[in-house]
Order: sequence, then C-alpha cells, then structure tokens
Amino acid sequence: MNDHDGGVVTGLDAEFQAMRPRLLGVAYGLLGSLDEAEDVVQDAWMRLRSATAADGGEEIGDVTGWLVVTVSRLALDVLRSARHRREEYVGQWLPEPVLTGPVPTGPVLTGTAPDPAERVTLDESLSMAMLVVLESLSPAERTAFVLHDVFGLTFAEVGEAVGRSPAACRQLAARARAHVASRAPRFDVDPSEHRRVVHAFARACLGDDMDALVALLDPDVVFRSDGGGRVRAGRRPVFGAAKVARLLFGIQRFGPFELVPAVVNGWPGLLRYRGDRLVAVLGLTVAEGRVTAVDMVLNPEKLARVTRADETRR
Repeated sequence: MNDHDGGVVTGLDAEFQAMRPRLLGVAYGLLGSLDEAEDVVQDAWMRLRSATAADGGEEIGDVTGWLVVTVSRLALDVLRSARHRREEYVGQWLPEPVLTGPVPTGPVLTGTAPDPAERVTLDESLSMAMLVVLESLSPAERTAFVLHDVFGLTFAEVGEAVGRSPAACRQLAARARAHVASRAPRFDVDPSEHRRVVHAFARACLGDDMDALVALLDPDVVFRSDGGGRVRAGRRPVFGAAKVARLLFGIQRFGPFELVPAVVNGWPGLLRYRGDRLVAVLGLTVAEGRVTAVDMVLNPEKLARVTRADETRR
C-alpha cells in the first residue's frame, strides 16, 4: 500500500487518511469552498510529515487533535484573505455545493444523482443557507462557532486555533450563536418531509404549475443565485413567494431542463440539467412544509467537481 508520494504507507499515513473526511468537513465549514478546504488539508498533512520527520522530528501524542487545530489555523488564515475577494465577487457569493449522497428518485424526477466527488464528513447543519449566514460573521466568530458548536471542540482547543484565550473564544462563540439564531434556518425538519417538499417543488417547476409552486413557497421565501460573473444570475436576493415563482418560471424560457434529486450539503436538493450538461445545483431550505430559501449555484467553476463526478459514472 502506497502513500501520495509512492512510499510505503505508515501508521501516520493511515491515521491521516482516516481523519481526512472530518478534516475536510472542518475546513469546508470554515471556508465554504471544497477546493480551498482540500488545499488546507493537504498543507496540514505536509506540515505533519515535516514535524514528525524521522531525523529529530517531534513526537505528536494526539495526531488527531494536532491535525484539527492545524487545519483550523490554516483555514482561518485563508478565510481572512478570502473576505476581500468575496467583497469584490460579481453578484451573490454562495458556497460551493457538496453532494453528500444520492436521494431516491421520485415518480416525476428522472435520472440518478452522481456520487459525491470527494468523501467529506459534513454536519447536517452546514446547509447552503447556513453557510450564507456564516459569511456574515467575522473570521474569528465563524471559527469559534464552527469548531465548538458544530464539531464539538473545547474552547481550549478553539483557543489554540484562533490564538485567543478560552474565555475570549467562549465570547466569540456566544456572539456568533446569537447572530446565527436570529438568521439561520431551522433543522427540526424530518428528512422525509423535506424530500416530499423538494419533490413537489420539482413537479411544480417541471409541470409549469404556478399556483402549485406559489403554494409551496413560504410567503417570505428568499431566492439567491450565484453565477460568479460567468453566467447570467441575479445580483441581489429576491424575496416573496410570487416574485420567486415568477423568477423560477422565467428561467424556463432558456429551454427545456431536467431536475435530478441529490443530497446537497446534507439535505435533499436538486441538480438542474440542460441536455447532458449540469447547469445548476439547488439547495432548498424547508420549514413547516414550505420552501423558505432557494440557493441556486450556476457558477461553472463551482459546478466543476459535481460535473466530474457525473462524468465518471457514465
């Protein structure tokens, strides 16, 4: 069995590979980009190998803890530098969607969702809508919240990653928690109910049924789309059931399409195809039997990983 460089796999290699899905989940929760998360995790691995080099390297007792803290520190650095880039982003910035498993097809939907392109342990709270809320936090607040509230690290461990005292990290997490509580989606929805609403949403879109679609949308539903300046997309969010329904039906003017079910960031969502080409990933937030948020990623760069996964199955 070989490692990435063609050498014999050691116990350290095996431990890292076992940890890698969780490390990717931590980095993705902080960054909202799987590409950036992979870079961070790979950087942490190289630092681990360097730190434990046979000739005089240090002995790390808790490799798992060391890796989580190192990945968190590196991701925090990337997050701080990324904020300026995202402020200059063309239109709305949405996280890169992660497919965490297929959803069985319904009676109207056809096709099979592609397998995840990369194994990543993703907490169900890190939905598309939640990651949008996390973007409004400061880097330190986001790191404290994600590490403690989502991944269960102690405030002492969070402090190592953030470079602050445990008490300061507790305050960061409390501020972040209050902000998230006022804006974040609810997660007490039964997955089967969520799936039912998503399928009904797809049927209404495919069946050109405006009344059915409006009935499925929460009166205060928000629609966000991310084209990254590469394809046409809304520059600002659209609010309200009637406006969102009209917008969704207006999109149909661009030609016939197919909707394929998939698990997007841990929750039932949809892949939108035009012919054999993936053109969008939709994350849908559901509460009390209605869609409260539609997050549509159209930026081809953010769809590349999903497209590659799909092609490997054909």
